Amino acid sequence: MSAEVSIGDGKGARLAPHPLRAAILGEVHARPFTPLTTPARVLHFAFDTPGERAAADRAALVDFCQRRDLQPPKPADKHHRVAFGATVLRWEQHSEFTTYTWELPAGPDMAPFYPAAASLASSMGLLPQPGPLLAAIDLHLLADASERTFPERLFQRASLAVAENSDGTALYATDFQTDPAGFVRVLVLDRGLGAERAGALVQRVIELETYRTLALLGLPKAQQLAPSINRIERRLAEVMEEIRRADDLADNHRLLNELTALAAELEAGAAQSLFRFGASRAYDEIVKLRLQTIGERKVGGLPTWSSFLARRMAPAMRTCVTTEERQANLSRKLARAANLLRTRVDVEQERQNQELLQSMNTRTRLQLRLQATVEGLSVAAISYYVVGLFGYVVKGAHDSGLVHVEPSYATAAFVPLAVLFIWWLVRRIRKRHIAGEV
Repeated sequence: MSAEVSIGDGKGARLAPHPLRAAILGEVHARPFTPLTTPARVLHFAFDTPGERAAADRAALVDFCQRRDLQPPKPADKHHRVAFGATVLRWEQHSEFTTYTWELPAGPDMAPFYPAAASLASSMGLLPQPGPLLAAIDLHLLADASERTFPERLFQRASLAVAENSDGTALYATDFQTDPAGFVRVLVLDRGLGAERAGALVQRVIELETYRTLALLGLPKAQQLAPSINRIERRLAEVMEEIRRADDLADNHRLLNELTALAAELEAGAAQSLFRFGASRAYDEIVKLRLQTIGERKVGGLPTWSSFLARRMAPAMRTCVTTEERQANLSRKLARAANLLRTRVDVEQERQNQELLQSMNTRTRLQLRLQATVEGLSVAAISYYVVGLFGYVVKGAHDSGLVHVEPSYATAAFVPLAVLFIWWLVRRIRKRHIAGEV
């Protein structure tokens, strides 16, 4: 249980907090904005670090800090900021990715994106790569005081997106293209932001590009699943047509097995894409919220970030949503088709069971008739042997003088008595066995 805390002036009761209270309170202050003085150069990297990669990355950062006598992150920290020399490193760990943001010093007369980001990225080489690289951003924060900072001169005009913040104190631009070193370049022009607002705007702009990349991870998954979904849809239509014509139980069983296999294949794809599509929706929502928070204003005839992303990202997000809906609808159709076919199979099996019971009843009646026939023959046979034994006994008694009746007469008189007794005894035994079975 968590340690108790004082309430009020310290003289009050000692109350035990909820185990998650500290984490919840700390989340409000997680990943704070840091002041940023103009001019500044920021290199931002996002790496895919699910599961064990995140733990290995944290251990590497702790070792990095300890070797330089810097304060390492605590085990529960999701955000850490350290400064060594004029360079500042901001580390953030999220659910499936980790970001490293390097704030580099910049001279007042530095030209936009000079020197090249590739020559400045050596800082990232001080740590082992946590995982596959997802995003690499080269952001340059400059004062808006020179023609050389015109976005049209720095970016490709065909994909250029430019906007001002809500009060016009900053302009930010990018073409979402990678430079020769693989960085997406972003220019932020300071028109009176101040250090606090500059840091907040830079962080939001960086998050926009990071979450945009993460949101689009769902598109390749949707494209990968599309051929399988198309094939299952076509085969389902063919199977339904075969169901209409199938009359044989074996055919129905074969079709039911095929529907089950199609459903298993579909559900496997849906399970694999469930997290990815859900994460893409969440990241897309974060992108929209960040744009809304910045409060974009249009600059000249150039498209804003919102309009550019709506035109480029919206189709990808619709593809993911449509693929997920197709999976759900197809799953319901497969379930209905399987239930329909299963009902037909059950009805056919019941009909066959009825025919089997009828044939069993027929065989039972034949067995009863045969049993009655055998019963009559068994009575005659047993009676024959009993009368024979009786005849030997009477003949012996007559020869010894114990009986004076002619043996043949006595045997003849005994025959009806023996037959009646044996018949009664067999009937009694049969009734007793039948009663036991019931």
